[in-house]
Amino acid sequence: MHHLKTKIENYQIYIYFTAILLAIITGLTSTHLIKLLESVIPIFIGILMFSMFSQIPFLKLRKNALSGKFIMALVLSNFILIPILVYCLIQLFNITSPAILIGLMLVLLTPCIDYVIVFTSLGKGNAQYMLISTPILFILQIILLPLYFAIFNSENTFYFIDLAPFIQSFITFIVLPFVIAALLQYFSKHALIIEKTLNITAWLPELFMSFVLFAVIASQIHKITHDLSVIATVIPIYILFMIIAPFLGYLSGKLFALETTTLRTLAFSSSTRNALVVLPLALSLPDSWVTITTTVIITQTLVELIGEVFYIKIIPKFIK
Repeated sequence: MHHLKTKIENYQIYIYFTAILLAIITGLTSTHLIKLLESVIPIFIGILMFSMFSQIPFLKLRKNALSGKFIMALVLSNFILIPILVYCLIQLFNITSPAILIGLMLVLLTPCIDYVIVFTSLGKGNAQYMLISTPILFILQIILLPLYFAIFNSENTFYFIDLAPFIQSFITFIVLPFVIAALLQYFSKHALIIEKTLNITAWLPELFMSFVLFAVIASQIHKITHDLSVIATVIPIYILFMIIAPFLGYLSGKLFALETTTLRTLAFSSSTRNALVVLPLALSLPDSWVTITTTVIITQTLVELIGEVFYIKIIPKFIK
C-alpha cells in the first residue's frame, strides 16, 4: 500500500493535468452541471484542508514554532515586494479600467490562506510553517488592503467591498478543519478507530486536490469565455506574476538566511493568491463592474491552478 501511495505522489502532476483537461471539456460541454459543481467546491476544499491538516503532527508543533526571520521574510515578500510587483505590472500593461483594476488588486494583493498549505506540502516546503502563518497573513491582508487601494489611487472603490467572505472562508476552510484534525490526533492515542481514520486521510490530499481542480475549472470556464478581451488583457499579467513571484519569496528568504524547505514555503506563499476567497468580494461591487471583475478573478484562478501543477515539480528541483 505504501508503494501505491508513493506512486500516486510521484505521478500527481499527471493526475492534476488530467483533471484540468476533463474539467475544461466538461465545463464547455455540460453547462447543466455548473450549479452542482459550484455547490460542491466548498465541500471539496473543506475535505482537502482536513486531509492535509491530518498529516501535520499538531501535538508536536511547539517544537516547530515560527522563527522571527521567517515571519519577517513572509511579510517582506507578501506585503512589500509583491505589491510593488503588482503595481509595476499594472503600470506596464497600462490598466485603466476600474473593474479590471479592482479585480487585479483583489486577487494579486491577497496571499492565499487555504490550499497554499497543500501545494506547499506537495512541493516539499514546510506545511507546518505555512499553516501557523495563516492567521498572520489573514489579519495583515485585511488591514493592508484598504491601504493598497489608496496607494493604487482606488481608495473610493474599497468601500464597495464586503469583507465578511474573508472571515467566513477563514473559519470554514482553516479553523474548522484544523480543529477537527487536531482533536482526532489527540484522541487517536486512546481510540484505534480514530487512528485508522487518520491513516485513511493520508490517501485523500491528491484525490481531493484533483476534485477541487475539476470542480473549480469546470464550473467557471464558461464564464470567462464570454469576456475574451478581458482575458487577453489579464493573462499576460498573471503569467509574468507567476514567473516573478516565486523568486521574490525565495530572495526574501535568502536575505534572512533561511533553510531550503522554508525558502520553498516562501516561494509558494508569494505566488499563491486568495482567489477562491476574494471571488465573493467581487459580487458586492456595483452591477456594472461585477461581470468584468469576477472574470478577472476566475481567470487568475485557472492560470494559478495550472501554474501550481508546474510549481510542485519545479520549485523543489531549483530550490535545494
